[in-house]
Amino acid sequence: MTRKHAVSMTVLALLFAAPLAAQEATGPKMTPEMQAMMEAFQKAGTPGVQHQQLASTAGTYDLTVKSWHSPGAEPAIDTGTATRRMILGNRVMVEEVTSQMMGQPYNGQGLHGYDNVTGKYWATWSDSMSTGLMVSEGSCDAKLVCTYTGTYHDPVTKKPQTSRMTSRWPDKSTEVFEMYGPGMDGKETRMMEITYKKRAQ
Repeated sequence: MTRKHAVSMTVLALLFAAPLAAQEATGPKMTPEMQAMMEAFQKAGTPGVQHQQLASTAGTYDLTVKSWHSPGAEPAIDTGTATRRMILGNRVMVEEVTSQMMGQPYNGQGLHGYDNVTGKYWATWSDSMSTGLMVSEGSCDAKLVCTYTGTYHDPVTKKPQTSRMTSRWPDKSTEVFEMYGPGMDGKETRMMEITYKKRAQ
């Protein structure tokens, strides 16, 4: 969802809600169509089980980051921290990462959510090594084993680039995130693996 689309949806909801509030104040009943629209907007905006699952991952994590710069090579290993917290009335989780990348300080921020309308999980990512944005969409099961497809613009070709990302929880305090993308030969290769270790509360 683009920012323009999101703003349009918000404006639409407000424009729709105002006449309904006015009607309720003056007495006339809503038509079945208006009632259906109101219920659709309420359903779309109400946090559910999927949002509760995201909230269960809030906390502070220690990270081990492995990066592969060429197939078959040993990975570069860095460490870092991540914090996760819920915002917007427990509808969206924000993640903030501090680490090292190729010997340089690295900071990143992501948003994670579940769209009641599409039935899909979504995520965004931006960081201190880029001025662009990755937007991803995918699915997760009840144990938050997830597969996402993300798109961003390649700095070299300036064309859209697609990556596949997976995440799984070997135990309640450990998440393993993996990112795959096309290698020099065009075949999919593992690019990154991040192990999250949740700190005790």
